[in-house]
Amino acid sequence: MSMAVPARPADGRPWGRALVWLAGLGIFFYSSYGLANYLADQRAFVPSIVFGWERDMPFLPWTIIPYWSVNLFYAASLFVCTSRTELDTLGRRLLTAQVIAVACFLVFPLRFSFAKPEIGGGLPGFMFDALLSFDKPYNQAPSLHIALLVILWVHYLSHLPTWARWLLHPWFALIGLSVLTTYQHHFFDIPSGALLGLFCLWLWPDSSPSLEEESEAGKRRKLATCYGLGALVLAVVGIGIDGWALWLCYPAVSLGLVASNYLWRGAAGFQKRADGSMPVAVRLLFAPYQLGAFVNSRWWTRHEPSAGEVRPGVYLGRIPSRFDRAPGKYGSVVDLAAELPAWPGSLTQAVPMLDLIAPQAAKLMAASQAIEAARGQGTVLVCCALGYSRSAAALATWLLANGEAKTVDEAIAIIGAIRPRIVLGLEARAAIAAAGRIDSVDG
Repeated sequence: MSMAVPARPADGRPWGRALVWLAGLGIFFYSSYGLANYLADQRAFVPSIVFGWERDMPFLPWTIIPYWSVNLFYAASLFVCTSRTELDTLGRRLLTAQVIAVACFLVFPLRFSFAKPEIGGGLPGFMFDALLSFDKPYNQAPSLHIALLVILWVHYLSHLPTWARWLLHPWFALIGLSVLTTYQHHFFDIPSGALLGLFCLWLWPDSSPSLEEESEAGKRRKLATCYGLGALVLAVVGIGIDGWALWLCYPAVSLGLVASNYLWRGAAGFQKRADGSMPVAVRLLFAPYQLGAFVNSRWWTRHEPSAGEVRPGVYLGRIPSRFDRAPGKYGSVVDLAAELPAWPGSLTQAVPMLDLIAPQAAKLMAASQAIEAARGQGTVLVCCALGYSRSAAALATWLLANGEAKTVDEAIAIIGAIRPRIVLGLEARAAIAAAGRIDSVDG
């Protein structure tokens, strides 16, 4: 007879591993950060990116206290982790932020261009002296201070009770503001640093979803190329025009990540949870793309109802939102859109699939089973961004699996009578046929 061995995390927090992470991160930071400062100081000219209004930014010496406090939060964060998995995820995020930021400092260094006023004595004076003993007016964008702040902000939120979060938010916001009021960074460094922090959160998610093989590899590469070119054009225009046009780098990053999802991570790259929600970091990173995708879905469906009843109590349509007439009328929603978060006012079961790509038979089978289970909650809406392809394929699979249709063509004809603009290609039809047979056998 064998005996189960207790899992190691149950023995307690990984204090020793946290100490190793802290030592390694600290050594890398001070060596690489100092090297970047030194090399920038050797250059004949180091440019600055600064807006005219920043000259009116007040210098507030006391804000060096919240500025420095991020170091305490940084060190403590590793010991807050309750498992090795969480600790390693946090460590990878912090290390990735440092590697990317230092690489940027080396490739295109920037300089803070304002002279600091006289600081005086007291605690602020002591803290400024300590800072200036190793810091120079370089290493500006992306702000590593802000990138680490974003990562730590999300990390501490998962460990604090609700009441304590109301103390964390204003203090962390003050830390973010302090990079300006201590004359450590120009404004451009802040959004670029925030993007870096969000990218690290996306790159190393809390859970590691399996990256399933998607069909139509050639089409995925083509779509990845289109999104990648769009990202490149926006970045070139933003950097070329300069000034406020630099904000175009934000949608450029968003489209670049969409391209990486089509090329590499698949639907899992959007990190849509089973209930249809998405992590805050993902929402912020993909916000420009999601706005465009939502507007596109409303434009294409503007002349037709948001959903139509295919079978009693089973509707097919676009992803619901507060702008629809009655998004709350459905008992539950089966959501197939990987790229858009679900409407929070509905009970949702998400089976995320990439847009414009033929779905997998296994995914369609899972969606069919979700539809059948959702019928027990009352009326059910099966949706994707437009309600034309992914959701139509899932509903066709359900019709086949439940004997409502004998063939794929018959299932599509039933759906097309209610929603005529559905689009299902040959690969999608083959996946429906395969999934319908598997699901009906299992049933």
